Amino acid sequence: MGGYDEDEVPDEDQMAELGAADLDGPLHLLLGVKPDVILYGCTSATLAHGPAFDRDLSARIKDLSGAQTVTAAGALVHALRGLEATQIAFASPYVASLNDRAIAFLADEGIASVSRADVTERLGNAGQGAMPPDAVVKLALQADSPQAQVVVLSCTDMRSTEVIAEIENQLGKPVVTSNQAMMFQTMQLLGLDEVPKGFGRLFESNAH
Repeated sequence: MGGYDEDEVPDEDQMAELGAADLDGPLHLLLGVKPDVILYGCTSATLAHGPAFDRDLSARIKDLSGAQTVTAAGALVHALRGLEATQIAFASPYVASLNDRAIAFLADEGIASVSRADVTERLGNAGQGAMPPDAVVKLALQADSPQAQVVVLSCTDMRSTEVIAEIENQLGKPVVTSNQAMMFQTMQLLGLDEVPKGFGRLFESNAH
C-alpha cells in the first residue's frame, strides 16, 4: 500500500495519509484467493482518523471484496469490549502526538486511558519493528497503573504478541495487542473455537 513516505517518522500526518490511501489495487491482488476475512493490518492508519473513519473503511473493504473485514484499530475495541474493560493503560512505539489521537479514538468508543507510556525517541518504521521484546515489556510496565483494567499495546509492527504472557504474569491483568486482537476477532468470524496457548487472557476469558 502507498500513501505515505516510509522514510519519514510515522507521525499522525503520515499515518493519516496511509489511512486515506487508495485500496482498490491492493484489494484486487487479494481477491483471487476468495478470502472469507480480510485484515487491515495497520492500527495507527485509522486511529489517526477516528472511529467513524475506521468503520467506514471496514465497510468499504467488505463492499469491494465481499469478505468480512477486521481492522487493527477496530479489533482493539472489539477485544476490550469482550473483556468488559473501560479503563486501560496505553502504550505504543508511536510519537506522542499520534498516541494522543489513539487515546482520543478509544475515548470516543467509551474506553478511557487512565495511564500511558510514550517512547523516548521518534522511531521510524524500522525502529518500531526493531524494538526488542524486553523493551516492549519495559514499555508495558511503565504504562500500567492500578486503575487500568487492561494494558493495551498498539501497533502491528511492534513485537508485543510474543511477550503477552510475560507481561500478564508480571502485572496480573490482561494484555491486548494489535495483532492478537485481530487474530481473536478473525477466529470468531471464522467460527474457530480452539484457544491458542500463550496469547493471553483475551482468548482464555472468551473461550467457549
